[in-house]
Amino acid sequence: MQILAVISGEYGRRHVDNIRQYGPQSWHIETWQAPAILPPIVDYPEDFVPVDLPPADLILSFGEHKGIAELLPEIARVTGARAVIAAVDNEAWLPRGLARQLRGWLADMGVTCVTPKPLCSLTETSYSSARRKTISYHDPLIAEFAVHFGQPDLELTIDPDSRTVTSVTVRRDAVCGCARYVAEGLVGLSVDEVEQEAGMLHHHYPCLASMGIDPDYSDTLLHVSGSILKDNLAGQVKPFKRIQYIRPGLRSEPDETPPEGG
Repeated sequence: MQILAVISGEYGRRHVDNIRQYGPQSWHIETWQAPAILPPIVDYPEDFVPVDLPPADLILSFGEHKGIAELLPEIARVTGARAVIAAVDNEAWLPRGLARQLRGWLADMGVTCVTPKPLCSLTETSYSSARRKTISYHDPLIAEFAVHFGQPDLELTIDPDSRTVTSVTVRRDAVCGCARYVAEGLVGLSVDEVEQEAGMLHHHYPCLASMGIDPDYSDTLLHVSGSILKDNLAGQVKPFKRIQYIRPGLRSEPDETPPEGG
């Protein structure tokens, strides 16, 4: 698969580094550094998109400026791409209205576009766009990418006697590499510690999603991303947790012993 990653800063570079290191060797990944400054509205995308971009099957958009999303239809035309993944880890970089328009523009070109919010909500068949709102898609190129990167999927091996994690297999990493980092820190932990420690490791990586309150979630995308990861682990540790029942204490009887000298 030929992949073109559109980047504009450190956010995108970290994503690309992780994909190159852990993605299939059959993937060929090129990057294009988008312009640092774009007008508020891009009327003529062809003025900003080089005509000699390499051919691509799939475009990954990791732009940190909303104007980059307006360039994507032209990038798809120049490269011949048939699918686009436009990450939404910050509402300011790809506002919801623009994301909806982008999907429509590309659909008119016969190009499938997904806009996962956050990026680590992407699976082989769907992605999130808001709280309790999932969008389904059908595209083999995006699905192939999502087999390896997207919604974290960690497989825990747990010793039932000691109730500790003996190993962790990364079945699907987050695009940024956060899930793989968390996996390394879970080995040796008690099942009672896994979820809390996963949240701490996720925060320390650090997650690259926005720390501002997102209007579609009424929460930060960083926290939403952490919850996605912890939800993947919760069901695996639950059968090994010990349920503690609290028995209400018996009411003490008053001391009827008369005071000394009484």
